[in-house]
Amino acid sequence: MNDRQPGDGRYSKVEREQRWTLTRVPTDAQPACEILDRYIIGTNLRLRRVETGQDITLKLCQKIRTEPTDPEVVKLTNIYLSVTEYAVLATLPAAELRKTRWRLKCNGATVSVDEFHGRHRGLLLAEVELGIIEKRMRTPAFAVREVTNDDRFSGGALAFASDMTLNALLQAENPFPVMNPAKSTPPSVHLDASAHSSRPHASSA
Repeated sequence: MNDRQPGDGRYSKVEREQRWTLTRVPTDAQPACEILDRYIIGTNLRLRRVETGQDITLKLCQKIRTEPTDPEVVKLTNIYLSVTEYAVLATLPAAELRKTRWRLKCNGATVSVDEFHGRHRGLLLAEVELGIIEKRMRTPAFAVREVTNDDRFSGGALAFASDMTLNALLQAENPFPVMNPAKSTPPSVHLDASAHSSRPHASSA
C-alpha cells in the first residue's frame, strides 16, 4: 500500500504565516475581497468562496500542519472548483467564517488584514506570508500582539469555537473595540451557485 500521507502530493505547497491581532483596520489598507470559508466537519478541508469586484473564485483546500498543535506552517493543496462542484460540497456540514480582506504594504511586504463578520464581529487579524527560513517580521505599529503560534486564532479553531469561548477571546483581545467607519465594509458574500468562477488575480489562500 502506498504510504504517502495527506499533504505529501506533488501539488502540495508549504505555507508559513505570521499573524497579529488588531483593534482596527489600518487607515492605508485597501479592500481586496470578501471571503466565505466553510470548514467541513471531521476533515482537514476548507471550502472557500472569494468575491472581488471583478470575479468570484471557488476552491477546496486541504491544510495539513507540520506540527499538529502549531498553525504557523502547513502543507496546502488547492483545487479550483466549478459552480456545480462548489454547490455539491457546500451541502456538507461545516462551520463558517465570513470576513472582508484588506491589504497594505508594511516593511516591504504585503500584509493581509481580515475583518470578521457575524458572531466573530470585532475580531481583526493581520497576516503575512513568510519563507520557511525567513526571519519573522517586526510587529507592525498598527498591531496589538503576535498570535502566530496561538492555535485559538487559526481559521478552523475560530470557526468551531463556541459562543462563550469566542466572546471571552474577543473581550480579552479587544475590550473596547473601535471600528473605523471609513474602513468598515459589510460582507457581500452570497451563496449564488450561478455565479461565475475564475482564478483570482491575487493570492487569497
